[in-house]
Amino acid sequence: MTLPVATPAAARRAALRLVRADARAVAVILALNALAAAAGLAGPWLLGRVIDEVRAGRGADAVDRLALAMIAFAAVQLVLARSARNAGHRFGERSLARIREQYVERLLALPSGVVERAGTGDLAARGTGDVAAVALTLRDAGPDILVAGVQALFLLAAVVVVAPALGACALLGLVGTWCVARWYLRRAHAAYLAEGAANGQIAEVLAATAAGARTVEALGLAQRRLDAGRAAIAEGRRTRMRTLGLRTVLLPGVDLSHAAPVAAVLLLGGVLHAEGALSVGSVAAAALYLRQLVQPMETILWRLEQVQASTAAFARVEGLAAAAAPRPARPAPLPVGERIEVRGVRFAYPGTGRDVLHGVDLDLRPGERLALVGPSGAGKSTLGRLLAGVEAPGSGTVSVGGVPVTHLDRAERRRHVLLVTQEQHVFLGTARENLRIVSPTASDAALHAALAAVGADRPDVLPQGLDTVLGPGGHRPDGAATQQLALARIVLADPHTVVLDEATAMLDPTTARRTERALAAVLAGRTVVAIAHRLHTAHDADRVAVLEQGRVTEHGTHDALVANGGSYAALWSSWHGARTIG
Repeated sequence: MTLPVATPAAARRAALRLVRADARAVAVILALNALAAAAGLAGPWLLGRVIDEVRAGRGADAVDRLALAMIAFAAVQLVLARSARNAGHRFGERSLARIREQYVERLLALPSGVVERAGTGDLAARGTGDVAAVALTLRDAGPDILVAGVQALFLLAAVVVVAPALGACALLGLVGTWCVARWYLRRAHAAYLAEGAANGQIAEVLAATAAGARTVEALGLAQRRLDAGRAAIAEGRRTRMRTLGLRTVLLPGVDLSHAAPVAAVLLLGGVLHAEGALSVGSVAAAALYLRQLVQPMETILWRLEQVQASTAAFARVEGLAAAAAPRPARPAPLPVGERIEVRGVRFAYPGTGRDVLHGVDLDLRPGERLALVGPSGAGKSTLGRLLAGVEAPGSGTVSVGGVPVTHLDRAERRRHVLLVTQEQHVFLGTARENLRIVSPTASDAALHAALAAVGADRPDVLPQGLDTVLGPGGHRPDGAATQQLALARIVLADPHTVVLDEATAMLDPTTARRTERALAAVLAGRTVVAIAHRLHTAHDADRVAVLEQGRVTEHGTHDALVANGGSYAALWSSWHGARTIG
């Protein structure tokens, strides 16, 4: 699954929101830039006056006064320009903080199924490289372009005021710059989007290969992974060469187009001076203004490449908004009761075009233990994910207390239904921080009680208790301890229904027994949906539902289904017979 990219219109709206969020700072930056640009206009005009004063035979006093004025205006311009740049950098850092916080919030708000199908590579590339590109623009390129843009406008206006004919000539001379920039802009956005997608694919291949290193080695898939890596790198190189090729046209074109306005003004100014229409000072002032124009124009056009790269990066970062689950038009009512109902549910994974579930109907009575059984690929895990709200049905409804599960916000949903699999995580930080993920306001006493409930309050699990630092550089809990910490989080979340997708299937027998004891303490008094890959789970359940090819074909108690002699009886006979022979 490829995560979406924001449209240019959506990216522009997001950029405007950033500006509006700090509108006062933007106004200050514009005012400082305008004042700095205005102060900078005095130098060439005063120099033109010096030339005219000297040609008119004025004394040294007049020249000295003009020279001191030039120094004073230059000092004022320097102070104002530095203040404007400083204000611009502060604005950039604040905006960057907003982007990063919003990215994390959107990432956490993505449906779990979307994250799993998208892969970590693209998400990591957007959250690191793309955000870094946006940061560079907000902190450096943005303020530079703003300063340069104001300076350029003031300088062009000054040329027009000093000598209108020369101003018109200068504007015509800039047509070449406009043409080169337009050619570049029409091609750059798509090229940088392609480069960003290619970088995301490289990151995804590397992440998947590193995460599955043992599987790659065991199954002899090294060459296949190398081929995938080479293909991703080749695509990344191709897209990089495309953006480099665009720059090889933009930058030389910029250099050539700078010289044209100055040369044209000097030639025309010489003709007009010879005819007595302009003084030498006016021609010199206009030429100096245009010479000064080179620096801001160069800044704008050289930064144009960086802005295009960051615009594409910003569109990728903003694309997460489109991937988030749509919010209901109005807040969903709170569930009444704990009954879970599945009605007419159909579901297909995106991009497959094939339903995994076909019109499933099921009821869960509060406090009962229901086992979902069936052959591999029957849709058991998919149904479990729908019950927990990880996925949304394509049609039909999964409701808790009369409210569709997917209409509940994540915190509210967690108070009702949780999915437990063998894939559990310990997050970087202390044990206290790991547990408070589900209950930020929980007291230490509540945390200790949750650990005690699952048997994780031992020194071998958490050597320093709640202050134990977990993850790289700290304590690394084993599989059982990791699962126990995850179960302690469930105790804190306190859902009335737990969906178990073989939470102990990947653990060794000793570890599995420890985890199952902890799990039994967690499940006491709760509604349980057990996705049973091993049928002893079904034997102990209150009811059993059999899924075959995405449909519920049988349901009832274990004894009743065995007596019926249907699919479940065949599964039980096969499994029980195999265990007896073993």
